[in-house]
Amino acid sequence: QVQLVESGGGLVQAGGSLRLSCAASGRTFSRYAMGWFRQAPEKGREFVVGTSGSGGNTYYADSVKGRFTISRDNAKNTLYLQMNSLKPEDTAIYYCAARNSFTYSINEVAYDHWGQGTQVTVSS
Repeated sequence: QVQLVESGGGLVQAGGSLRLSCAASGRTFSRYAMGWFRQAPEKGREFVVGTSGSGGNTYYADSVKGRFTISRDNAKNTLYLQMNSLKPEDTAIYYCAARNSFTYSINEVAYDHWGQGTQVTVSS
């Protein structure tokens, strides 16, 4: 079992940057593929980016490619999401998720553990 706690959300102007963190409990963080998802008001949860257990493989949604960067520090049991050039349409609750596998998935149902989410609001 792994517990996830996100932090780093907030209010930022369009064009600004934020860095989200996701702290994981447990000793086997590197065995989990990780993903970031987001849910905007009155919309379903959508995939943002996924990374393999080692961090060597990543996949970004087209909407964030070139602006967001995922990284992980397995020694610190922490996942990060660096978000640059933020747009109002990036406004959402951002969730990190862990999958009991070395390989990521773009499907939320493939993930076994979820954080509580952190709010990101981008003003125009």
